[in-house]
Amino acid sequence: GVGPSDTSPDEGVVEDLPLIDEKAVEQLTEGLISHYLPDLQRSKSALQELTQNQVVLLETLEQEISKFKECNSILDINALFSEAKHYHNKLVNIRNEMMMLHEKTSKLKVSGINI
Repeated sequence: GVGPSDTSPDEGVVEDLPLIDEKAVEQLTEGLISHYLPDLQRSKSALQELTQNQVVLLETLEQEISKFKECNSILDINALFSEAKHYHNKLVNIRNEMMMLHEKTSKLKVSGINI
């Protein structure tokens, strides 16, 4: 005899496929889209806002970085000036020593000692 195990559970499905109502598929598709579309649009606008905020943040960071670079260059300039002052003082001291030595040699020449 023919038992329940002889029939496939998929039997008859293939024959039913051409009977699918295209109008029903269209309505189901529209329903599915209308269900998910608002969330997707909200997500899209949220992502756009996030992207704009990131652009603003990047621009702000670039400005801050350039400020730090300016500060560093100012510090470098200050160091250069202090170094220049140090060497200027050395030069002044050398000049003073040379003038003093010149005076001593002049006095020695006046007193008749040839150098």
